[in-house]
Amino acid sequence: MCDKNTKKSRKKITSRQIVALAGVVLLAALYLVTLVVAIFDQDNSGRLFQICLVGTIAIPLLVWVYIWMYGKLSGKHTMADLDLGREDRDDSQSPEA
Repeated sequence: MCDKNTKKSRKKITSRQIVALAGVVLLAALYLVTLVVAIFDQDNSGRLFQICLVGTIAIPLLVWVYIWMYGKLSGKHTMADLDLGREDRDDSQSPEA
């Protein structure tokens, strides 16, 4: 009986969750490596810091683009959609031309 209950309670892990988790792991690894290199004061620490700054912007942007494209291609509404506030808006209050 316990096996059936545990199988039912497990949720399916989606590709969006995997990509988001991979982005978090990449950012954490990038910051950790940058910190270690800065502590040991190696010659390439300045270049690695520049890479870290670019990665801080690029990795979340790429994760957002993936989630957005997933929603567009699958026809599902995702948190990355740009029209999140449009469902709540009342069209009868829009200004008339």
